[in-house]
Amino acid sequence: MAADEIEKHLLVCFSKTRLTYNKDILSRDSGECTICLDELEQGDTIARLPCLCIYHKGCIDEWFQVNRSCPEHPAD
Repeated sequence: MAADEIEKHLLVCFSKTRLTYNKDILSRDSGECTICLDELEQGDTIARLPCLCIYHKGCIDEWFQVNRSCPEHPAD
């Protein structure tokens, strides 16, 4: 990849705003966290994104250290 293409890519990546989320305690078992693949169980601390996807709070915090979008909806 040419240097100018890398620079353009980085500008696009870093100019995206990071999604925010609502922190909550899961009230019932709710399937699988698609980041860690562990079950989302009642009592887990979760993060609910604007697209309504939910993840373990710790998982999405780590995800947001290197990504700025929902793991399941990267184009949004």
